[in-house]
Amino acid sequence: MQIKSTLTPAILDNAFLAEAARLLVENNISCANVVNDSGDIVGFITRFNLLTATVQAMPSTTRVKEIMEQLDWETGLTNYFYDHSVNSTLPYGENDSNLDSDLATLLMNHQKEWQSLLNAIPYPTIYFKKPANIKFLNQTFVDIFGITLQDISSGDIEKDFSFLSKLINTQSNSDQVREVRFTYQYRVYWSTIVPVSINKKVTGAIAVLHDMSQFQKLFQELSHVKGLNRQLDHMFNSSFDGLYITDGNGITLRLNRAFERITGITANDCMGRRMADLVKEGYLSRSATLMALKNRQTVTTPLQSKTGKQVLVTSTPIFDDEGNIVLVVTNVRDMTELVKLQQKLEEVEGLRRRELDAIFDSSYDGLYITDGDGLTLRLNKAFERITGVTAYECVGRNMADLVKEGYFSRSGTLLALEKRQSVTVQLQASTGKQALVTSTPIFDDNGDILLVVTNVRDMTELLELQQKLEQVEGLRQRELDAIFDSSYDGLYITDGTGVTLRLNKAFERITGVTAEECVGRNMAELVKEGYFSRSGTLLALEKRQSVTVPLQAKTGKHALVTSTPIFDDNNDDIVLVVTNVRDLTELNHLQERVEQLETLSRVYQAELQQLRMETSEKYVFSSPKMREMLKMLVHIASVDSTVLIQGESGVGKEVVADILHAYSHRRDMPFIKINCAAIPQNLLESELFGYEPGSFTGADKRGKIGLFELASGGTLFLDEIAELPLDLQVKLLRVLQDNSILRVGGTKSISVDVRILTGTNRNLTDMVAKNQFREDLFYRLNVVPILVPPLRERKEDIPVFCAHFLDIFNKKYNMQKRLTSDLIHSLTNYHWPGNVRELRNLIERLVVTTLHDLIDTNDLYSWWSGLVPEEDKNTDTEIIPLQEAVENTERKILQAAFRRCTSTYEVARILGISQPTVVRKASKYGIIRRSKRSTKIE
Repeated sequence: MQIKSTLTPAILDNAFLAEAARLLVENNISCANVVNDSGDIVGFITRFNLLTATVQAMPSTTRVKEIMEQLDWETGLTNYFYDHSVNSTLPYGENDSNLDSDLATLLMNHQKEWQSLLNAIPYPTIYFKKPANIKFLNQTFVDIFGITLQDISSGDIEKDFSFLSKLINTQSNSDQVREVRFTYQYRVYWSTIVPVSINKKVTGAIAVLHDMSQFQKLFQELSHVKGLNRQLDHMFNSSFDGLYITDGNGITLRLNRAFERITGITANDCMGRRMADLVKEGYLSRSATLMALKNRQTVTTPLQSKTGKQVLVTSTPIFDDEGNIVLVVTNVRDMTELVKLQQKLEEVEGLRRRELDAIFDSSYDGLYITDGDGLTLRLNKAFERITGVTAYECVGRNMADLVKEGYFSRSGTLLALEKRQSVTVQLQASTGKQALVTSTPIFDDNGDILLVVTNVRDMTELLELQQKLEQVEGLRQRELDAIFDSSYDGLYITDGTGVTLRLNKAFERITGVTAEECVGRNMAELVKEGYFSRSGTLLALEKRQSVTVPLQAKTGKHALVTSTPIFDDNNDDIVLVVTNVRDLTELNHLQERVEQLETLSRVYQAELQQLRMETSEKYVFSSPKMREMLKMLVHIASVDSTVLIQGESGVGKEVVADILHAYSHRRDMPFIKINCAAIPQNLLESELFGYEPGSFTGADKRGKIGLFELASGGTLFLDEIAELPLDLQVKLLRVLQDNSILRVGGTKSISVDVRILTGTNRNLTDMVAKNQFREDLFYRLNVVPILVPPLRERKEDIPVFCAHFLDIFNKKYNMQKRLTSDLIHSLTNYHWPGNVRELRNLIERLVVTTLHDLIDTNDLYSWWSGLVPEEDKNTDTEIIPLQEAVENTERKILQAAFRRCTSTYEVARILGISQPTVVRKASKYGIIRRSKRSTKIE
């Protein structure tokens, strides 16, 4: 309701503070109406208001309406005063003191009443004044959150009190009752925001906050208990043993299928019935449950069900806190299974016995077994074949009697019984065959001999083997002679006194000395006569170790001689000296060849590393630019030169640093990365260089090792190097020049061996020109510059990245999402200002937000509408299954309809289908329904 001013004097709301003060003083009044240009009363201003504005140092040009807003004068109270005034036309004059007093008292009492009302609410309560202004916090809010109006006015709401910012935005965007959920200091709150209206005009809102943390915790615990119950039910029903549960009175509560299978008794026969009645009716012969109830302890008893099956029953009582039996859990195991297992065990033992008999009878050696007294128990057919003595003649007879009767010339069994240890003897049987006999006693746990097992091997076989061995040794000797004579190096052999035994043709070729001149002669004589300038053989005999010396033969050829002494079995005497002679000319030629091969090997190794990198899942690329760059990275990784990695944000500068470290000789040493922009400048120096104990206030008394020392021997990557302060640039320059650091507060230089890699997305050349970066440091860092091209300049990599990231997020979220070729084409044509990082985030967003497996360009609408093709664009560039094509068409039509309509009823009317069908299909395709009304914030 608007009130026309009939009182004088009045002042316009756009008048200055000085004009308002002059009006009150000249008319000797305490307050005056404030009106707008139309003469409508919009409030009033008092001397107290003007005094407050003066104390707050407001300028004299401050408008009256600004004073009213800043000093929180309630327009509604002014309207309230005039609506309830007996004489609304009472003029202001010299006798207005009563009016001023009544008005002030009325307003102050009204304010105290609603503040007391809000303080009486037992929940945290906030009063908002439009627009977006917190005017009052009740005492409950201050007690719980520890936040006052002074804290809010002096702080940053967005930064310090983000939940208040959320409440302010909610109440300022709507004049309806709203609900907001937020989390503050790990507790969950639910707030109801109710608008406050005066004269049908919304002037603010009241928000009441409820702590829902306890309810949320109860919901979580309830969900956990439900999960445990489901697991228990699954275990109960899947148990192979029968399970039967009664209450403390023996009334059946539940039983599982295994119980029905084992006993033949169904749940319908038992559920809700007493165990005593079931026994009485003959379902069970007796009840362990009743015994457990009676004895108040676990009972195990055999039981026969009415099906005739024998089972083993174990009943266990469950007690409550007061010692009363609340449940009896009975486990029923079918004894038939145990009987079958016993039968299987007997079958296995029988099979083992048959296998042992088969091994005994099929042994090629003869086997003869007696007991501890020498009484024959058994022998095999091989024993009969070797000795000519049959089992019929021996079994059951003592070995001493068989020897006495001439069956055997002597007995290894009797010797083993006498000596109580394994014995090996030669034996001649009655057939005349010679055999080698080994008798081994078998002892029991008390040390008594239980058995004697005798192995009999035919010596004829051994003689034949000996002949074959001699043939093999002869062949080996011929092979050794062939190797000796065909060796490209010269070989010269003497005995332990230096007498020449043999030499090969290569020795004659290299030295010009023949076998006829040397064989049988002592090496000392040959040196004395001038055949050799010196002798490695004589030095090896003297030093008793391998010796390598240069030698010049009488032909003038130079050779490298290595003489190696061969010792006897006791390592005491030298029995041979083997000398290897190699022509140095050939060696030099081979050395040059090896150097060539090593160079070629390094080239192949670099190409192999590049090939491995190209096929690695860790490094994803396809474009020629990246291939050339990676080829360069593999090459420079092998050296310790400083590398400056430049490129836009998100192009993969850190990946380049990883490659340089992974393919360097420092790969097994520390690799430390630090972002110079992420650490405050006052802490960056101590992080990089460390500090000594007590070097500054708050420093650790033990001191701290810096990142340069931690990375010593390895690699240090300084990302965002352009953000390094100028004073620290000087220290970094010293590290690059002297390979040493000085800790904060220290006086002693510390040597470090670290390779420095740097990265930046800024133009350091321009920064040097503007004196924002040291020129000398720039040249030190820019030894090997690497520029990583942005993604828009290597579009060939985009499909590869899409496939790589899609595979990562499918595995991470256990999904099977796919990308259409149209979508990949759209992504390829995008300029990607955020480069690879932006592409990765987009793929993850599409994977987790789409409700269908095939992701196409329509799914980009909510995120990048610029990438979505026109609706009439033909995207059918590939043949897909008919059902999939139908679903794609349905989704496109529904998306177009929802963009045009504001309700599902309107969509149903346009498409000619029912509204429930629209809702169901929108949910199926994950289509977000947009409406003109703002939705509830959760």
